[in-house]
Amino acid sequence: MLHSFKGRIRLLTTGAALAVMLAAAPQAFAVTPKDTLVIGLAFDDIITLDPGQAFEFSAGEINGNSYDRLVRLDINDTSKVAPDLAESWTVSDDGLTYTFKIKQGLKFASGNPITAEDVAYSFERSVKIDGPPAFILNQFGLKKDNITEKAVAKDPSTFVLTVDQSYAPSFVLNCLTATVAAVVDKQLVSQHVTNDDYGNAWLKSNFAGSGPYKIREWRANEVVVMERNDNYWGEKPKLNRVIYRHMKESAAQRLALDNGDIDVARNLEPNDIDAVSKKGTTITSTPKGSVFYFSMNQKNPNLAKPEVVEAMKYLVDYDAIQATLIKGVGEIHQTFLPKGLLGAIDDKPYKLDVAKAKELLAKAGLKDGFSVTMDVRNNQPTTGIAESIQQTFAQAGIKMEIIPGDGKQTLTKYRARTHDMYIGYWGVDYWDPNSNAETFTSNPNNADEGTSKTLAWRNAWDIPELTKETKTGFLERDSAKRAAIYESLQKKLLATGPFALIFQQTEVAGVGKGVKDFKLGPTFDTNYVFNVSKE
Repeated sequence: MLHSFKGRIRLLTTGAALAVMLAAAPQAFAVTPKDTLVIGLAFDDIITLDPGQAFEFSAGEINGNSYDRLVRLDINDTSKVAPDLAESWTVSDDGLTYTFKIKQGLKFASGNPITAEDVAYSFERSVKIDGPPAFILNQFGLKKDNITEKAVAKDPSTFVLTVDQSYAPSFVLNCLTATVAAVVDKQLVSQHVTNDDYGNAWLKSNFAGSGPYKIREWRANEVVVMERNDNYWGEKPKLNRVIYRHMKESAAQRLALDNGDIDVARNLEPNDIDAVSKKGTTITSTPKGSVFYFSMNQKNPNLAKPEVVEAMKYLVDYDAIQATLIKGVGEIHQTFLPKGLLGAIDDKPYKLDVAKAKELLAKAGLKDGFSVTMDVRNNQPTTGIAESIQQTFAQAGIKMEIIPGDGKQTLTKYRARTHDMYIGYWGVDYWDPNSNAETFTSNPNNADEGTSKTLAWRNAWDIPELTKETKTGFLERDSAKRAAIYESLQKKLLATGPFALIFQQTEVAGVGKGVKDFKLGPTFDTNYVFNVSKE
């Protein structure tokens, strides 16, 4: 029931009703319940919660807390993977066969047993759904016409994966930590198949996993509610539920944190970080495996000119962006591999140079400039950086129109290759340099019907030679030689690629009083909340 409390409303009920009411009433509660973690987060990028299709930051975080994989990234030592559903694994001498032994006696949230058949089905549906993350599995030769022979349940506790080449085992295992390799409940999902979609429509907003939390509800641009999975095979979460409230504005998150309406604020801007820290709020941060960039679609004749691509990289005021818009939440970084990954370099050849940019535009036959559009997710710092770029572009005669939209709108258009320019984040899908190289410098088929829909493909960058070079990176087993390959790829993209890398993200969160053990992970799907408790 509800009681008045100092002119506010305090919720004193429990269970599902509490979760929905707490999430739906902004700034309505004097204090959040002790068995519930409430997080303020802008999650308008969520398109689906189906782990076989989801490929957005926020969806990755939700699925990272609710679905198990065979293995997970060891967040205490990111050079390793740790067992999850698999208790052990072996690799054949020829490097083609990976055999996983599944832990015994495990159950999904539904109560159904977890078997190797569920693992094989999960790989099959991810490949056959063919969503944006399918390329992570496709790169091992796993295709729609062979997946049932390549991903096999040998017996209820043995899953066998056969790849097409002898890759570095660490590369294969790192890929299997990605959300696309999450294991779903075959028996449950099969009850909700429509038109041979492998339950894809149903799993958009429903749940069939075995992780610490189960997804109870997602209402787009409003709320995500997760509840403790009492069938979880590992250490049970300390809290009954976690509620994500969609809050786009940093100021609103700051106010809600100050008032005790949320426990954690996840999108604080520099000024609000300073303000809440002065009040004694704990600030936690970590360098993220994500980079911020804008891209130039090569379908646009003007953007396809090499001089224009180079000019635009000289029309960014990196120093001003660092000093104001990303202070405390990012560090200028102009290469596609984040610091911390094998082979990452920190070259920064570009700075604001309007005169240089004008020379390049003149060489391209565009001395009077041209008009272009940029699709921009309407949150910060994305909008602020786009506006900064708009101003510096104008100094060289480029008239850039900002087209705002929520995360779903901008991503959908970007993935359809119908944009001129796009600005946003890209995070590693697994902790290996190939994760970013595969998307920035590989485009096996540049046709509109191409199935490997990397960032290079989204921007129609046709690069057969770089694609071949990228492939040599994941086949090389010698670490030093691998690093050299990725260094070369970064330098080539830096010089000629239709991407202007701006900064590497530092993720920051303001954590309220009484919240214990809230930590941010190195990737977007390792922001684990199942270890969190409250006093």
